[in-house]
Amino acid sequence: MLLTALAIDDEPLALEVIQMHAAKVPFLRLEGTFTNAFEAIPHLQQQKIDLLFLDIKMPDISGIEFLYCLQRVPMIIFSTAYSEYAVKGFELNAVDYLLKPYSLVRFTQACNKALEIKQMRQSFSPEGTLLNEQFIFVKTGYEQEKVPLDDLTYLEAEGNYVNYVLRNRQLLCRQSIADALLTLPSQHFIRIHRSFVVALSHIQKISRHGVWINNREIPIGASYESSLDEVKAILKA
Repeated sequence: MLLTALAIDDEPLALEVIQMHAAKVPFLRLEGTFTNAFEAIPHLQQQKIDLLFLDIKMPDISGIEFLYCLQRVPMIIFSTAYSEYAVKGFELNAVDYLLKPYSLVRFTQACNKALEIKQMRQSFSPEGTLLNEQFIFVKTGYEQEKVPLDDLTYLEAEGNYVNYVLRNRQLLCRQSIADALLTLPSQHFIRIHRSFVVALSHIQKISRHGVWINNREIPIGASYESSLDEVKAILKA
């Protein structure tokens, strides 16, 4: 299995390091590098890119702000010299966070994580169409159940399990909510709390401290307050 990737960093030397390391990872193909983030957008829109190496602190736009410009967000590995951005990076469900300077071993570890995620998506969440609806497969015990994404209203973490709440039923899957989110299209599902991921299309109303789905108020966590503004912007679009 092959990972296709792009790299964005305003420092040419940082891109050279990524190129050097990428050349030594057999399952990684670096399709291009960019010092200007905006120049990468057409490539991300026109090509199927699995992975994006992304600097966070750049002069014209931050890596985090750049993600909001994308219609389709690939897997992200943040690379930065600033450790204070690590928490925000993982809140955005980044695959990994490389703190400069990093070694080939550390780079390869991050790439292996991305490869495992791609393999998991293909094994447990094959995408296709069913009556023009996208779907995923959810593993329940020894079985995998097909779930049309249009029926999925929200996800709730329950200990070591995730409860998939559909319109007319619920499915319990042993996994983390972060892993569950990786199988869902980011343009339709958003994490608003450490324990909740919601489907934008099923939000009935927005309150001061949460959103309503299925006549239930789902809270927005303190660390995810920026998600509320994002939800409002998407629903107005």
